[in-house]
Amino acid sequence: MRILVTNDDGIHAPGLDSCAAIARTFTDDVWVVAPEFDQSGVAHSLSLSDPLRLRQVEERRYAVKGTPTDCVIMAVRHLLIDNPPDLVLSGVNRGQNIAEDVSYSGTVAGAIEGTILGIPSIALSQAFGMRTRENPNFITAETHAPRIIKMLLDEGIPPGIVMNVNFPDRLPEEITGIAATAQGKRDQRLMRIDERRDGRNNPYYWIAFERRIYETSPGTDLRALDEGRISVTPLRLDQTDEPWMTRLALLFDGK
Repeated sequence: MRILVTNDDGIHAPGLDSCAAIARTFTDDVWVVAPEFDQSGVAHSLSLSDPLRLRQVEERRYAVKGTPTDCVIMAVRHLLIDNPPDLVLSGVNRGQNIAEDVSYSGTVAGAIEGTILGIPSIALSQAFGMRTRENPNFITAETHAPRIIKMLLDEGIPPGIVMNVNFPDRLPEEITGIAATAQGKRDQRLMRIDERRDGRNNPYYWIAFERRIYETSPGTDLRALDEGRISVTPLRLDQTDEPWMTRLALLFDGK
């Protein structure tokens, strides 16, 4: 098996090495193609107005001056065009990618692009907390990811489905189980704009989040991580809402 590893935290991120280590539990044919710099929060963006720069770091390890989506395209359509990968692993992200994070995540986007290109793809993210912020428990992902990936591959990932796997902020032995989950929804009042002043008293702003406790719904990725379980969420590329589409068809019929 040939595995492509990418991420959004950049070519030097510790989580990228963890992801490569996970990939090597399956095969020695592992290729790493990741952004030159941190691309967190870029979602599924493409570099269309700037050229892509490709730099070889070492054997089978490349940095791309671009987004995670650019990296996957560069790998599949250029570096590995004659022998494309059988699996794309994106991560291991520094921080969870659950609920609304999915819309912003470059990690999930790397897996989405792999799926678009017809390759089974899995996004891997490691949650952290106040105590583990500077040193997330990547060992948890390294310990549990191989078994989950094997289970998913043995079952078969359907075309058009992206697998989003999140590991709780716990040590490997503290994990309480694995949960098939739905994408959760946070209280959007948590998001705010933090206004500050620079040395010349000019305003500048950060997007910030309140740290408050809120209720999570059963069966969601949010609840699973709260309970110490690994969250496995299947995401569909086709975002069409079929019930609403049917209603619209009736609304527009004959118009």
